[in-house]
Amino acid sequence: MPNLVMEYSNSVDQRINVQGLLEDLHDVALKSCLFDTDSVKSRALRYHHWLVGEQGDTVDFIHISFELLDGRTEEQKRELSRQLMTVLQEQASDVRSLTVNIRDMDKACFQKVQNR
Repeated sequence: MPNLVMEYSNSVDQRINVQGLLEDLHDVALKSCLFDTDSVKSRALRYHHWLVGEQGDTVDFIHISFELLDGRTEEQKRELSRQLMTVLQEQASDVRSLTVNIRDMDKACFQKVQNR
């Protein structure tokens, strides 16, 4: 059930291969052995409007939100975050702000339906 969401400023896709980066980040999740590979979902959201501090929209960014059902150790989540950041730094080193956040989701409140 893990969801990787890559949010990025619209100036980023002029300099990096967004689809390729998304695929490599998705691959990190698959190879982590923390999840059933068929349940990993990754997507990218491009932003046309954003503000950062007093610098407004002059600061470009990529932010990774990774949501997963609770139950992983802090070390497992830290390592996943580190591996995702490594890929970001390798492929988007000229992007000013790179961030990763791993979040637990409450299993008791999560709902899922898969239709055929």
